[in-house]
Amino acid sequence: MICNKCQKQASYSRKYSGETLCSECFSDSILHKAAKTISKYKMIKNNELVCVAVSGGKDSLVLLDVLNKMSKTHNFRLLAVTIDEGIPGYRDEALKIVENFCAQLNIQHKVFSYKKLFELTLEESLELRKDQKLSSCSICGTFRRRALDHAAKSINADVIATGHNLDDTLQTFVINMLSGDTNKIGWMDPDTSKNSLRKIKPFSEIYESEIVFYAFTNDLPFQSEPCPHMNEGIRTEIREFLNSLETRHSGIKNNLYQSILRVSQIVKDTNYKQKMICKKCGNQCTGDVCSVCSMILKLKENQT
Repeated sequence: MICNKCQKQASYSRKYSGETLCSECFSDSILHKAAKTISKYKMIKNNELVCVAVSGGKDSLVLLDVLNKMSKTHNFRLLAVTIDEGIPGYRDEALKIVENFCAQLNIQHKVFSYKKLFELTLEESLELRKDQKLSSCSICGTFRRRALDHAAKSINADVIATGHNLDDTLQTFVINMLSGDTNKIGWMDPDTSKNSLRKIKPFSEIYESEIVFYAFTNDLPFQSEPCPHMNEGIRTEIREFLNSLETRHSGIKNNLYQSILRVSQIVKDTNYKQKMICKKCGNQCTGDVCSVCSMILKLKENQT
């Protein structure tokens, strides 16, 4: 198998496009794909500070590596942020991996914890919930979004970059459809240029399998141990289903992603809600009390 770009020995076959690439050309193609997405949606502007959310997993560490390489030829700055949920053992390992990788790249790294921000770790929150329908992923996701907002504001960042890939978008879309939460589909539009604090996903048009191959071919360290709560929801089942479809029908994920973009824009335009200020914390929301404060109040009520 020969690389289509340089005629060297190929190591990767991109079935949906028919390309065969060597490791070097494959890595270059990931940088090109991410740069194209960033340019298309005007994700990063001149001289901006990018708060890179780095959990220690493959996606976030590849993102930090790619953005670091891009920053050498483009005028923007990076600062890595890790959110500590308070999961014993699991987060400790990830923090060491991130600290070492940031030191290697000479990128400043800061850690923010649920405990300091919300007075609750994820584990403590799970003990307080009365209803198992409130999944660990729902609690964690709500807290994480607010924690990243806080982190970005505290370092005066212009934009938050996360490692969400194309597969993540597809899975989230299906979860929202199955749960009947169609309003959230309007939040999936990658164009966040009008937001005061922009949240960007440079890997939103890249398959998860390609992120994995980039990490291995570039010898990037990452935490392979999965979150102990990952199987509580249905995301894993949806991932396996979509992967099985892609195996039989190459490119079907790309087709679904394009459909999601169109649906998201329609939902976003029809379900526009005026931004309000949360009466509890002062953050922007679409009601009197934001989702974070509502969740914390609900959990702490269970303490009494």
